[in-house]
Amino acid sequence: MALDVDKIRLDFPALTRQIHGQEIVYLDSAASSQKPESVLQAMDAAYRTSYANVHRGVYQTAEETTAAFEASRAKVARFINARSASEVVFVRNATEAINLVAYSWGRANLKQGDVVVLSLMEHHANIVPWHMLAEERGIELRWIGITDDFRLDLTNLDELLSGARLLAISAMSNVLGTINEIRPLADAAHDHDALILVDACQYVPHLATDVRAWDADFVAFSAHKMLGPSGIGGLWARAELLEGMPPFLGGGEMIRDVRQDGFTTNDLPWKFEAGTPAIVEAIGWGAAIDYLANLGMADVRDHEERLTRYALDALIQNFPTMTIYGPQDASIRGGAISFLFDGIHAHDISQVLDERAVCVRAGHHCAKPLMRHIGVPATSRASLYIYNTESEVDTLIEALAKAEDFFRI
Repeated sequence: MALDVDKIRLDFPALTRQIHGQEIVYLDSAASSQKPESVLQAMDAAYRTSYANVHRGVYQTAEETTAAFEASRAKVARFINARSASEVVFVRNATEAINLVAYSWGRANLKQGDVVVLSLMEHHANIVPWHMLAEERGIELRWIGITDDFRLDLTNLDELLSGARLLAISAMSNVLGTINEIRPLADAAHDHDALILVDACQYVPHLATDVRAWDADFVAFSAHKMLGPSGIGGLWARAELLEGMPPFLGGGEMIRDVRQDGFTTNDLPWKFEAGTPAIVEAIGWGAAIDYLANLGMADVRDHEERLTRYALDALIQNFPTMTIYGPQDASIRGGAISFLFDGIHAHDISQVLDERAVCVRAGHHCAKPLMRHIGVPATSRASLYIYNTESEVDTLIEALAKAEDFFRI
C-alpha cells in the first residue's frame, strides 16, 4: 500500500519551518533524518515523568525507566530479526559500533599479516579503524573495486578473500546509493573462513533488514538516520562472538564483580555498555522503530524507489551537463543521489540551493577513497526519505536550474 506522505509530513514539526520565507525542502536524510512527533513526545515524557538511571535502582521510577530502555532494545532486535535482544549492544552510533569490533574482536584475533577486506565505497567509519589496526598490528588491507556502473567489482573476490579474516562492507553506499547483496558476500567470506561485518547505517532505515537471512557476523547501524535521536546506535553480533570478545570500555555496569585482584564481566549485552547509557535516546529510538514498523518497511521501500526513479529521470532530462554518481536503476539503489555539474563546485550549488530553502549535502561525504576513485573532490547529494514528495523533487529541479544559470552567466 502506498504511503500517505501528506499525512506523514504532518508528524514532522521541522518540515513546517520556513527559511528565507520559503518552506524547507529537506533532502539530507542520508546524513540525519528528521524526527516525528511521537519520538519527541516519548523522549519528553521520559525526561518529565519517569527518568532515573537504569539497572540500578529498585524504586518504581528506576524500574519503569529500565523497562522502557530494555523494551527499546527488544524492538531493535525484532526490527533486524536478531535471535535475541542480548545480541544488540547499544553504542553511540555506527562509528562506535565498528570501532568496538576493531578494538575488541580485532585486537583479540588479528595479528601481523592477517587480512581485512574493504571496498572503495566505504564510509570513513569503516576504513579508519582498520587503518589504525594496520598501523598497530601490521594487518593487510585489501580493496574491492567498483565497476563503471557503480557496483562492487567482484571479479577477483575469491583472490581478495584468500587468507582473509574479515570482510567489512557497506550494505548501501551513502554516496552512490548502491545496494550491495549481503548474503552472497557473507557466503563468500565464510567459504574462506572469514567473518563479515556489515555497515548497515544507510540500509536499515530504508529496507526490511534480516541479519539472520544475511548470515552476517557483525552489523552496525544508527538511530539518527531512521527517525530516532542522535547519540545512540546498535551493534548486532552473533552471541558466540560477543561472548568471546574482551570488553571495549571498563567501568560501571559492564562488570559482574570487581576485586583487588581483577574483575569479571557482566552478561551480554551489558558487558559492552560501561557507564550510564543514552537512556532517553534509547527510548526515543524505540518510538522511531514503532513509527517505521507501523508504516511497513516494504511500503517505505516502495515509496523511496518510486521517488528515486522520479528524481533520477528529472535530473537526467533537465541537466545534460550533470554527472550522476550511482546506478541509474532505482531498483538496485537507495535514495541518496550524488551529482556534479561540469565546472561548478558542489559547495557552490549547495549554497545557492539554500537560498531556496532546499537542503542538500555537499562535500566528500566521509568517503575520500571513493572520491579519489571517481576523480572528484566533492559532490552534491540529495537524499530522499519517507516524508519527501515529487513536488519537493520538482522544487529541487527548479532550484538547480536557477543555480546552473547563475554560474553559467
